[in-house]
Amino acid sequence: MRTSMWPWFCAWFLVGALASLALLTVLTVGVFLLPIALVAAVFLATRRGRRAGLAGLVSGFGVPLLYVAFLNRGGPGNVCTTTATGQSCVDEYSPWGWLAAGVVFLIAGIVLGMVLQRRTPLR
Repeated sequence: MRTSMWPWFCAWFLVGALASLALLTVLTVGVFLLPIALVAAVFLATRRGRRAGLAGLVSGFGVPLLYVAFLNRGGPGNVCTTTATGQSCVDEYSPWGWLAAGVVFLIAGIVLGMVLQRRTPLR
């Protein structure tokens, strides 16, 4: 990607990550994060040159999915942790679906950005 596209890509990437995190946590803090993501998206959408890094939105959407995969890396099933003071057990999901979805979004955004860059003439 051209150097002028990276700031836009990163800005849209952050908005995508925030929106995805808001959707994943909608029953807790997501209710408060979603308006912030929407305001940021509107702010970026009203700027000149906004389309340059719009593909970052797709890539950013995959980051919270990768984090969920990381949190469930011991799963699927009941995972117990023993410490000096006791034991705690947590039921974890399979990380493979989350990992696959996160990687697909991350790579799709990068590829889309490269395709759009080739179609956009130099200014």
